[in-house]
Amino acid sequence: MVFGRSKRGGKAAPVEPVTLKILVAGGFGVGKTTLVGAVSEIRPLRTEETLSEAGRPVDRTDGVESKSTTTVAMDFGRITIHDELVLYLFGTPGQDRFWFLWDELAQGSLGAVVLADTRRLEKSFAAIDYFERRGIPFTVAVNCFDDAMRYPIETVREALDLDGEVPVMLCDARSRESSRDVLISVVEHALRASARTTAATQAVERTRART
Repeated sequence: MVFGRSKRGGKAAPVEPVTLKILVAGGFGVGKTTLVGAVSEIRPLRTEETLSEAGRPVDRTDGVESKSTTTVAMDFGRITIHDELVLYLFGTPGQDRFWFLWDELAQGSLGAVVLADTRRLEKSFAAIDYFERRGIPFTVAVNCFDDAMRYPIETVREALDLDGEVPVMLCDARSRESSRDVLISVVEHALRASARTTAATQAVERTRART
């Protein structure tokens, strides 16, 4: 019988990356499809349809009159943050008539990006309310359109009536680096929120154990 010597100093087996699901949400025309396309390392899946004259009363284009298409289901992309972390991105449709898709898309998500446009800041309220009610951590990313006014982050936070722990960032959804920074912020915020929840749960359990 032949016995082989054990190998020393060999390469460690590759580590399977952690995969996380992130939603990219916000109002109609804020740049969700653009952000997913900017960061995705694969060809993004898009479900866009051309806006029709018949749909104009429903798909309000106030402030984004040049927009000619709309997402009718979702956008999908993927980005590798590093060897051990991969994010799967799901862009939600922005119109009210597609809200029934949000619950399905939100299942299993770690957190979300709420894209905002200072020209139509009120369009962000619905997405913010959605994630707040469901306890899904989110980062607000103000997409700095070329013709939009720039406001300090704290001014945006106050206008949106955000909790102090919610990250607010300025970004350019066309830029891979800028969009990547937003996604990293979502992951970090969600992990901090999870740690706080775990600590609170443990504190409650310790209190119960003493009684």
